[in-house]
Amino acid sequence: MTSIFITGASGWIGSAVTDELLANGYAVTGLARSDASAAALEAKGAEVHRGSLDDPETLAAAAKAADGVIHLAFKHDFTDYAGAGHTERATVEAMLDAIEGTQKPFLLASGLVGDVTGRAFTEDDANPNHGPDSMRGGSENLALGYAEKGVRPVALRFAASVHGEGGDHGFVAVLSSIARQHGVSGYIGEGLNRWPAVHRADAARMVRLALEKAPAGFRAHAAAEEGIPTRDIAEAIGRRLGLPTASIDPAEAEAHFGWLSTFFGLDAWASSAKTRETLDWTPTGPTLMDDIASGAYDA
Repeated sequence: MTSIFITGASGWIGSAVTDELLANGYAVTGLARSDASAAALEAKGAEVHRGSLDDPETLAAAAKAADGVIHLAFKHDFTDYAGAGHTERATVEAMLDAIEGTQKPFLLASGLVGDVTGRAFTEDDANPNHGPDSMRGGSENLALGYAEKGVRPVALRFAASVHGEGGDHGFVAVLSSIARQHGVSGYIGEGLNRWPAVHRADAARMVRLALEKAPAGFRAHAAAEEGIPTRDIAEAIGRRLGLPTASIDPAEAEAHFGWLSTFFGLDAWASSAKTRETLDWTPTGPTLMDDIASGAYDA
């Protein structure tokens, strides 16, 4: 039985990936920081590796013991994002060094944000972040470089919204919270900038297919909907919550949205055509609008 070590195995995406792998005959060992996370993994039938991202040596040992690695954990500390990036880079480098020369798969989470304009961000576009002081510590480019060192690295570029019912604490949940706080569901400027989206179950299936099929150096795009205008997202939240929708002046965006303003103002239109073809991946889950309308983000 193929064994996979997953960091972030009890998180929003990671728990779905754990379920997907277990259902398809994999043995899963998940990283757990807390007793609650460990218990949740054990209840699913997964093994538990106790530790955290602050202890890269133990993660390297777990990576070495497994047949493959899926790295989904990240310190979402927006008060010290640079520090979180340094931690990410140290963790990724330690695990990659542990499996160098083994041809094992190493899949790591990244984001669908590039520096292209006037067209969709594609799988052929390189991540613009390099070096330890860049976003996420430049971990995607660091990992893909290990294709020349006897590892099969694959970047998992997740849409801005990996949505679904039952515990999403991501961007859309934050937007809903901000709307309730201010009494208005806002978007920045004209709201024409676009966000990609994917249902959690579709994202988990894409991860499994990437584990099984993606070649070394592949960049997989988890985007079922390639670009939803942020105004449409705000209007859907407003309809569900019974709140008005309004444009927020870009100069006031940080005051209104806080740390989310940087991300909500991005035009992150992204294609997943190559991912669908290479991995034979066809998203089937509800759309983001379906989940908002169903009340997935009411709480």
